[in-house]
Amino acid sequence: MTAVDADAPTGAGMPAEAVGPLVRGVGVLRRLAEAGGTLSPSALERATGLARSTVDRITATLARMDYVRLDGRDVVLTPGVLELGNAYLAALRLPALLGARADALADELDESVSLAVADRDGIRFIHQATRRRALSVSFRIGDLLPAERTAPGALFATEWTERDWARWRTRRAEDPRDTAFPAVPPRPEPAHGTAHATADAVAAAFADRVRAARRDGWALDDQLIEPGLVAVSAPVRDPCTGRVACVASVVSHTSRHPAAELPATLLPRLRTAVEAMEADLRTAPPPEPGPAPAGLATWTTASKQELGRDFVESLARGLTVLTAFGEGRPALSLTDVARATGLSRATARRALLTHEHLGLVTAAAHDDRAFTLTPRVLDLGFPPLARTTLPRLAQPHLRALADRVREPAALAVLTADGTEVQYTAGADTSGVLTVRIPVGARLPAAATSLGRVLLADTDGPLPPELAEVKAQGYALADEELESGLRSVAVPVRDRTGRAVAAVNVATHAARRTLEDCVHHLLPALRATADDIQRDLRRASRFTKVPTT
Repeated sequence: MTAVDADAPTGAGMPAEAVGPLVRGVGVLRRLAEAGGTLSPSALERATGLARSTVDRITATLARMDYVRLDGRDVVLTPGVLELGNAYLAALRLPALLGARADALADELDESVSLAVADRDGIRFIHQATRRRALSVSFRIGDLLPAERTAPGALFATEWTERDWARWRTRRAEDPRDTAFPAVPPRPEPAHGTAHATADAVAAAFADRVRAARRDGWALDDQLIEPGLVAVSAPVRDPCTGRVACVASVVSHTSRHPAAELPATLLPRLRTAVEAMEADLRTAPPPEPGPAPAGLATWTTASKQELGRDFVESLARGLTVLTAFGEGRPALSLTDVARATGLSRATARRALLTHEHLGLVTAAAHDDRAFTLTPRVLDLGFPPLARTTLPRLAQPHLRALADRVREPAALAVLTADGTEVQYTAGADTSGVLTVRIPVGARLPAAATSLGRVLLADTDGPLPPELAEVKAQGYALADEELESGLRSVAVPVRDRTGRAVAAVNVATHAARRTLEDCVHHLLPALRATADDIQRDLRRASRFTKVPTT
């Protein structure tokens, strides 16, 4: 990797004031992300080189922060960790300002469209508008790619200094197969005795593509990453500096668009979209600062008092520093960070120095006394969760609910015509007499508690029974679908407040009365819906979360 290694407690060149537990905790998050979001503690031991006791204390702390959960023998990243990447993307503003243009272009061309920023000698995706096909592009927000294997990389390299080129050559020499970039297939092992010739050929080809990008103002990826994948890219320039703020790309495959045809077929419309994006940047009003996180120092102190040695307070405090940044707060001084987090200036300073060492923050371009987040914050768990779905988000919460009330729980959505509900996730119980409706099953919406909750989510006039459901915020179904079957359901709402799904608990009439469903099942059900909604809102801030 081009960033300083975060695995070891004492890395070469690490500042004396760096926070060792924070370095180790960042290393654990990175290894989890690289592994797809799940590793066992023993696998984390091997991946990080840390002692098992250290891994256990770090994961316990991350679990307390809702960044991971302990699922049996595994440590699993949770949507809570997206708060770190969301802080970077909100501070950057580019996804919020330009994402709609990228989505519209993808719809118009029926191709995947991405936005990427420079990350030292690589490129990192900050927005993806993908097509849902059997054969589709699988890059995720936060994925890091080597510059020389992408079209955006050639455009960013047109602005590289000699120092940047030297860093790129060093990285290429140390990792000629690109094994430090898990989002791309590694390069083939060169034949014996041809390594230098292969490296020279890669360097020469990249230099040629950079010169062409400087001359033409656009760049082409002709199967640089893997066979069949092609892309054409154009730079979106900062209206104040004229430098490349990000690069927009249209990505396809050779069965749809041969690379040689992209300049004629896709580039003209891409350039039109880029012009509109640059106009959006010129006319965007200054951001209104959102609320800074509050009470973080108090929370970490309370957690330390409750959990004792199992809670690594310096790790928790160090990670909370990253969440001080956000919309309207792209560059913060040491004083700003201390005020936002409630930490002392000394604690905030040590955390910032550690993050700077790890490549997660850097000095602001306009003020070297202020800090900004770097794209490498997305390393901390964002890619594995960037393509999640509502059923995946809901599943662990449904399992916890079913275990708590000892009744099966389910998630469902309304079909397009509004006549049925489709079950998309569920958690069973082990009773002999239990409700088992498989995922994918469809049932009449009007006869189910799930359907009634969703049918009641409208601003128009409603029949009396649905008006009552809307007023009370839940629906009961009493032996209407099948004799003996009772259920209670509540809505799951997205960031706009719209009910996009519903969750229910089902039971047998002999086990629970209607009053019991309301007084005992409903509170637990509402708490579960709140948990799912919280995760959905985190995950959908900068990514689209399919409901099925």
